[in-house]
Amino acid sequence: MRTAGFLAISILTAWVFLPVPLRSQPVSWRIDPLHSSAQFSVRHMMISTVRGQFGGVKGTILYDRQNPKNSSVQATIDCSTVNTGEPKRDSDLKTAEFFDVEHYPVMTFKSTRVEAAGPGKLRATGDLTINAITKEVVLQIEGPTPPIKDTQGREKVGVSATTTISRKSFGILYNPVMEAGGVAVSDEVSIVLEIELIRNQE
Repeated sequence: MRTAGFLAISILTAWVFLPVPLRSQPVSWRIDPLHSSAQFSVRHMMISTVRGQFGGVKGTILYDRQNPKNSSVQATIDCSTVNTGEPKRDSDLKTAEFFDVEHYPVMTFKSTRVEAAGPGKLRATGDLTINAITKEVVLQIEGPTPPIKDTQGREKVGVSATTTISRKSFGILYNPVMEAGGVAVSDEVSIVLEIELIRNQE
């Protein structure tokens, strides 16, 4: 009986002192605006594709590698940085017919749900606000990449994301009809985000 009791106490003691797995914690990252961009493309006159991009991408990402559901994304894009390589067109895009930069200088994205979407892939669902109109969009994300350190010793990762939106759903209704039929600018806009992240100091 003494042997059995000693064995039971030994097992209980060993179990109590087993290392307890630590709960994963989201890691905070900030977007590096100098090395990030939001690129877009839209069909023009049904025959070609116009491409452009925004700089001025800022925001914070909380990422939990072990449990992506604990992750979140908040980002802003400076609409005044729109650049299609044609100054006259860029000026037009800043007017009330398009991004109305005077009244709505930034567009925002705030995630409502982040989930794994396969090896090395994430899906972020959230609210995109353009011209004070908010619609749900889904970002298909590649990454994050394995972390590296830059020349200043800062830890960095990269992510790429894509989505497609309807410009009309955000109040961008410019839509002249061509003589031969069809419209000058398509409703569907493809978006590609190339984002570099810097780990925040804890």
